[in-house]
Amino acid sequence: MATEYSSRGFLTIAVVPWGDQWKKMRKVMASEIITAARLRSLLDKRTEEVDNLVRFIYNQCKSNSGSSAVINLRLAARQCTGNVIRKMLFNRRYFGEGRKDGGPGYEEVEYIESVFTVLRHLYSFILSDYLPWLRPLDLEGHGKIVSEAMKVLNGYNDPLIDKRIKEWKDGKRKEPEDLLDAFILAKDSEGKPALSVEEIKAQCTEMMFATLDNPSNAAEWAMAEMINQPEILQKATEEIERVVGNQRWVQESDIPRFNYVKSCAREAFRIHPISPFNLPHVSNADAIVSGYFIPKGSHVLLSRLGLGRNPKVWDEPLGFKPERHLKDGCIEEVDLTETELRFISFSTGRRGCMGVALGSAMTVMVLARLIQGFSWKVPSNEANIDLSVSENDLFMAKPLHAMAKPRLPGEQLYPPY
Repeated sequence: MATEYSSRGFLTIAVVPWGDQWKKMRKVMASEIITAARLRSLLDKRTEEVDNLVRFIYNQCKSNSGSSAVINLRLAARQCTGNVIRKMLFNRRYFGEGRKDGGPGYEEVEYIESVFTVLRHLYSFILSDYLPWLRPLDLEGHGKIVSEAMKVLNGYNDPLIDKRIKEWKDGKRKEPEDLLDAFILAKDSEGKPALSVEEIKAQCTEMMFATLDNPSNAAEWAMAEMINQPEILQKATEEIERVVGNQRWVQESDIPRFNYVKSCAREAFRIHPISPFNLPHVSNADAIVSGYFIPKGSHVLLSRLGLGRNPKVWDEPLGFKPERHLKDGCIEEVDLTETELRFISFSTGRRGCMGVALGSAMTVMVLARLIQGFSWKVPSNEANIDLSVSENDLFMAKPLHAMAKPRLPGEQLYPPY
């Protein structure tokens, strides 16, 4: 139910059954949207938003009658990833006026909450998924919740998309500036528009779903673990100082040289996945996996937890230990993906996430900017950060709040608003 609602009747790629529609959308995404050249062309937009993340936190520190402040890192991380994908899709940070300190306005908060409402229900159990004739009864109330959340998202997205399509039709636009333009200009083999308006709208929304949760969740959990273990945070800070120094900000071009920071992000993916299962799919042929016979038509849920915690395939103690990912000191071997299925960060295989490079860059940039720009510690009224897991999902039970203090010399390094 939730996947059908979120994809406007299975018009997208991630949650669409294998078949002609999936092949069509995958071809467009691979050839027109998620390409290396396209992502390079949008680098400035991503950089602008991680600059804004620093600005937002810095302004809170300065407005708190001192040089430090308790920061809601969940809010900061989610809004940063939301800003990045909004800027890449629609070339805008805010749907409304936003806040003068760089933070989200009412519209952005409502939008992000609706995204996570839908995501939460993609993985939830609903009886009508197995007994379709029960769907009109909406016994669990999930149908109403998801449809209302989608109304909020579509209410923000659709007018922007309709306006942009009209601008191209009327000749008011000449050059593409974001991914929405790329969707509109994509052509099929006959030179006709590759996607319908409904497909464009559905895929834009799905890209929001795909980029918001994983990077922000990994950054929040990694920061929580590192603040509780200051020696790990210090090692990450020292690496950034060694690679970048303290006279400029971390850029995406620096990421290949961040061995330890990437290990921290990878460790967050390992023990704090965004969900207990990968996106559910149905097997289209009989198969044997790890000695188990999986008949055609089976509803397959690949666990993100069991493999990562199995000592037979991960011969290391539990706990947040980034060093476990360092292999002979080789930077190239530290990657946020896991091809051996010891854990799943961005899914894998033919149905794996097509935006692995983008998701990895967003994760590392958010984490690196937080570490580089500020000194972090447990709020004065707490002994340590509570690492309890929520009862309803795998987020932290409470949003991460931590004391931040600008650590770079000179106010001129912090982006003015």
